[in-house]
Amino acid sequence: MMEMLIPIIVTLVGAATPILIAALGELVAEKSGVLNLGVEGMMLVGAIAGFVAQFYTGNPYLALLCGAFAGAAVSLIFAFLTLSLSANQTATGLALTIFGTGLSALAGAPYSAKPIALMAPLFPDMLARDPFWRVLFGYSFPVYFSFFMVAAIWWFLKRTRTGLILRAVGENDHSAHSIGYSVVGVRYAAVVFGGAMAGIAGACFPLLLTPQWAESMTAGRGWIAVALVVFASWRPLRLLAGAYLFGLVMTMELYAKAGGGVLAIIPSELWAALPYLATIAVLVLISLRRDASTNAPACLGKPFMPAN
Repeated sequence: MMEMLIPIIVTLVGAATPILIAALGELVAEKSGVLNLGVEGMMLVGAIAGFVAQFYTGNPYLALLCGAFAGAAVSLIFAFLTLSLSANQTATGLALTIFGTGLSALAGAPYSAKPIALMAPLFPDMLARDPFWRVLFGYSFPVYFSFFMVAAIWWFLKRTRTGLILRAVGENDHSAHSIGYSVVGVRYAAVVFGGAMAGIAGACFPLLLTPQWAESMTAGRGWIAVALVVFASWRPLRLLAGAYLFGLVMTMELYAKAGGGVLAIIPSELWAALPYLATIAVLVLISLRRDASTNAPACLGKPFMPAN
């Protein structure tokens, strides 16, 4: 039993990590009052940037950094259009996803089917030889980074003055502006942070999951990350649980395709659709709840138009 359970847990962690990292960045952006639906596009740009960096340098940490810079750079386009020019956030986010999908496909065309090395585990191999310790120490850097960021973002939003300012901007931008805080500046910083996290999440795909470039390799995970923020009611700890719930469903799909016993009873196509069906179901159930919007930032998606 343990021989089967441990590989499932390891696969689950790998599937959930990119979703969690991207969702954490989107949570910070939404807490500031900005709805960025371009997460999928930023992830794809981060994926190709990370792949190219790893292909030429062989340094996975540099690849993650390049993914973060690429995601942040693309997010600046969204920030300029929505915060400086007051463009519609929903339409601009959708356009950003289309742009990121096309840009990554164009940039990645010369690298199709060219393999790279997967990122090595962070801890020494001797700690991961035993199956039990492998569950704790058998992962690469992004997995532990995602756990650290859950705690760091929770602490930042709940315990720091800067986090309080960010939440105030998301709850009542005019009041924050009236006491001297730069609403646009705070939102720019939040959007860029969200873009960097999405870029890191995208770079995780070639570095952790599939060691080669494939067009649209994120396969809609960015949309799941956006829905996950709503599913978690804008709370980092719930985000962790939600990401691993979706990761579990994706892991079951892989084992079903591999002929995983009882799992093979359900067609693999249905397993593949389950994460997205679950996303739709979660959003419908939340929208039916009377208190569904009580924890949502009051200014979410609304452009800031200062009176003076």
